[in-house]
Amino acid sequence: MSNNPNKPVRINRRSFGPDGQSKKQTPALKIIPLGGLGEIGKNMTVFEYGNDMIMVDCGMSFPEENMPGVDCVIQDFTYVRENIDKLRGILLTHGHEDHIGALPFFLREFKCPVYGGTLTIELVRHKLEDSRVPLEGIRLEKCKNADKVKLGKYFEAEFIRVNHSIADSYALALKTPVGTIVHSGDFKIDFTPINGKTINLQRFGELGLEGVLMFMCESTNVEIEGFSPSEKHVGDSFKSIFRKAEGRIIVATFSSHVHRMQQIIEAAEHYGKHVCLSGRSMVSVFKIANSLGYITMDPDTLIDISAIDNYDDKQVVILTTGSQAEPMSALTRMAYDSHRSVDIKKGDTIIISADPIPGNEKPIYRVINELYRKGAHVIYQSLADVHVSGHAYQNEIMMLHTLVKPKYFIPIHGEYRMLCLHKEMAVNLGMDEDNVFILGNGDVLSLTPDKAEITDHVVADAVLIDGSGTMGADDRVLNDRRHLSEDGCVSIAITLYSDSENLACPISVNSIGCFDDEQNLNVLYDMIRDKAETLLKSSGSKTGSVEAFVAKRAFREQLKNYISQKTGRKPMIICNISRVDAPDDYYYGDR
Repeated sequence: MSNNPNKPVRINRRSFGPDGQSKKQTPALKIIPLGGLGEIGKNMTVFEYGNDMIMVDCGMSFPEENMPGVDCVIQDFTYVRENIDKLRGILLTHGHEDHIGALPFFLREFKCPVYGGTLTIELVRHKLEDSRVPLEGIRLEKCKNADKVKLGKYFEAEFIRVNHSIADSYALALKTPVGTIVHSGDFKIDFTPINGKTINLQRFGELGLEGVLMFMCESTNVEIEGFSPSEKHVGDSFKSIFRKAEGRIIVATFSSHVHRMQQIIEAAEHYGKHVCLSGRSMVSVFKIANSLGYITMDPDTLIDISAIDNYDDKQVVILTTGSQAEPMSALTRMAYDSHRSVDIKKGDTIIISADPIPGNEKPIYRVINELYRKGAHVIYQSLADVHVSGHAYQNEIMMLHTLVKPKYFIPIHGEYRMLCLHKEMAVNLGMDEDNVFILGNGDVLSLTPDKAEITDHVVADAVLIDGSGTMGADDRVLNDRRHLSEDGCVSIAITLYSDSENLACPISVNSIGCFDDEQNLNVLYDMIRDKAETLLKSSGSKTGSVEAFVAKRAFREQLKNYISQKTGRKPMIICNISRVDAPDDYYYGDR
């Protein structure tokens, strides 16, 4: 401040309210997607305000074709790890793997409360026990429609019932200091759901009237016009197929689809058939759903799969996993004669009650072809109405937009083209284009009542799970696997005398997955051997120089280039050096 008492002091009037009292500037809420944007799967979003941070979902995704040996893909938890003292809890929208699949990895390291629907929490409990994650320090809280939970000082979450292809699915309304955020989760609008519980559209409308600052809505089926069919439509198809089938019926579907499971059981009972379960996850989910009262059936309907030979084929329905042709799934093992209880035979009717996950079409059709070779009659989505999507089509998404009436919008849960189309839809519905944000994983959106902008980016790489280990998408191990899958491997085994740099025997050359010309293979090996020995001679004769030379990248690259000139392939070169003692009559000079 100036020392001159007569100089006027400039006051920033924007810092004061109408009553003259100083008003504090509201800090920004950070919205940070760590997975699920620009991709299908591994959904996870962090919300942070002050010293409080919460997460919505913690899912995994399946590996892509260029990830050999990888079991699944999860998020990079670095940002959460760096801010773990702020974490107040995890909110789960539903129990599908792309929303809960990474929890065993997360909760093994971090302990915090987890909130979700009844079935969701029981599925999480089972996953943690199955993965041997200690439950100590982890609080699993079951929530239902309209329940509100307080998380830290700044967050309150309300669960809003929606319809989806798994029971106990919810959207979330987050009350924060900057305003209300609505997160749709995965949803559809089904007016005739199997359990009779429709989506709570009234609450979405009430929130819209109260004022929603930010809407985050899934984009999975934004490309499809109209309304998605009701799940009851599938039940009618099942009854029609069951009535006509002359032999055993085998139905493959997602194990988590409890409503689909119920309809299959109802169709079986309608025609006096017995149901048995095949597949570890199918048995586990059935037990959980049945214990919660979500399955209604006659006790005599369920039989053990080992007892199916005691019943006439027309009396048997097998409910199984494998709708995505997973290599170790029950249906795949049946197709390739490796299932211990079921062999596919002529007269079987097989229903694949699921849509292929994008990119998974080829394995599915391979299994279908194999089932046809066995003489089975196969029914899948292209031929009959045996599946409906659990995700909203365009008109349903627009309905939610018009009810919520948000100021800002983030399209979520979809590949990049889906996010762009969803943005176009929001703008066509009247939203300001500048208020719609297409984010990437790791983008930090700072949100206040009057402003939203991308202000930062955090680490949000894919983490690949390989057995019990992890690796990055550009990890050397994965790159080596890709290299091996493309060009194979050539091994060079060099044996030296222990007291010199002389070869104890000719260099041994072998290969895997490189050359298909068996007749000329030995000739090629001789050429590679001669080239390797020529390169070794250039390394000199000083002690240790051969090992040092072979360890250099130049040796392998020269061999690789030589092989490429001769064969057109650039295989991985693996070198091994061993030493042996010289024989007693070893003569160092000329004989």
